Amino acid sequence: MKRTAFSGPALVRLLAHFADLDVHEPAQSLADRLSQWLGWTDAIALSTALASDPPAASGARSVAREVEEECARVRNSLAGAFAREEAAARRRNRTPVKPSSDDAPIDYADFRQRYVSLQQAMESDIGALRTRLRSTLATKSPDMARLAVVDAVMEQALSARERSLLANVPALLGKHFERLKRAQAAVETSAPNAWLDVFRKDLQSVLLAELDVRFQPIEGLLAALRPR
Repeated sequence: MKRTAFSGPALVRLLAHFADLDVHEPAQSLADRLSQWLGWTDAIALSTALASDPPAASGARSVAREVEEECARVRNSLAGAFAREEAAARRRNRTPVKPSSDDAPIDYADFRQRYVSLQQAMESDIGALRTRLRSTLATKSPDMARLAVVDAVMEQALSARERSLLANVPALLGKHFERLKRAQAAVETSAPNAWLDVFRKDLQSVLLAELDVRFQPIEGLLAALRPR
């Protein structure tokens, strides 16, 4: 079957590919979907933020470069977290008293636990960066201070929905894990756990794609801070 071209986020395209789903472009615009996600209290808070003219703090020195470097450091650390955990796990298992990786039982539970832990780290670290960026914006100009307020309102309004949607990712990865495992069991091979390396690479790809999605607000705030 010929699949419909989909230009959405890499995270959606990867998960759709792993699940063998035909994903279509959404019929509604982003503005229409946001209007459904925001409650009336969120709409009031957003309207108030847009209508206000908050003063920029005075006397603050520029920290745009420091913040940008901190964002890059956190992103690189989160991007490499799974690879570091995998390397540490392999070192722990490299002892004569334990079975080899080919003989050890393979279960998704450990991968799921680690992925959920990485999601929690992303939420915490990126949330802290977002707060710092807003504080920096608030020192620049009234327009940037207003942007900081609007971003705070949007984060509060959409964070629960984001958390709920991204909570589905580990479950979808689990189904991909089981499909690869069953497919490998159906064929004879001298490397019975080769599929596991494929899964690890796929998991890392999904992790990086989720990181891209989570980092979009950071990129937007950084863009506002950069000199024009």
